[in-house]
Amino acid sequence: MRILFADDHPLFREGVKPLLRKLADRVHIVEAEDYPAAFDAAGRYDGIDLALLDLFMPGMAGVDGASRFRAAFPHIPMVVLSAAEEREDIRRILANGAAGYLCKSAPSDVIVNALRLVLAGGIYVPPALLAEGDKDGFAVFGEDAGNPLSLTPRQIDVLREVIKGQSNRQIAHTLNITEGTIKVHMQTIFRILNVTNRTEAVLVAQKMGFGPPK
Repeated sequence: MRILFADDHPLFREGVKPLLRKLADRVHIVEAEDYPAAFDAAGRYDGIDLALLDLFMPGMAGVDGASRFRAAFPHIPMVVLSAAEEREDIRRILANGAAGYLCKSAPSDVIVNALRLVLAGGIYVPPALLAEGDKDGFAVFGEDAGNPLSLTPRQIDVLREVIKGQSNRQIAHTLNITEGTIKVHMQTIFRILNVTNRTEAVLVAQKMGFGPPK
């Protein structure tokens, strides 16, 4: 397994590398200290299985740097590992196709399990985006056993299209957004509804009286 790990603090990289080596029997870590070095490494090395990037590094500006990396190397699953916890930045990064966002304050087992999820083809959404209530852009659409379920307005739009039986490609066309963004929303919807597939999501939503768009 080959992992590109970009962070401008060498001491932090040394602390995280033992966690990355838990992901497989043989892990080759390609290190970079800024965005230009990360771009160069991603272009030079074949078979990178995962890119783990700090958000704020020299060479580019935060979210813009991560978004540009994702656009330049769409075949490489990209996870942002950052001390920043601003929800809007996290939403933007996930909406632009990142496979996950991890806060540097997360416990080591959370980091390892999140990266395993991404390597298995999943998307890791941090708990900060799953907070209850309708503040910070979240909209409550139902309750189950007293526990509010929170979805953004756009995720509600996606769920309604799923109930209609639309594929990710059809939903992307209908809502005029990318398939990658739809996949991000679907992973979040599954997590919030506590389901593992589209059929279960539809059944849960219908039990709550949540129907397709009129």
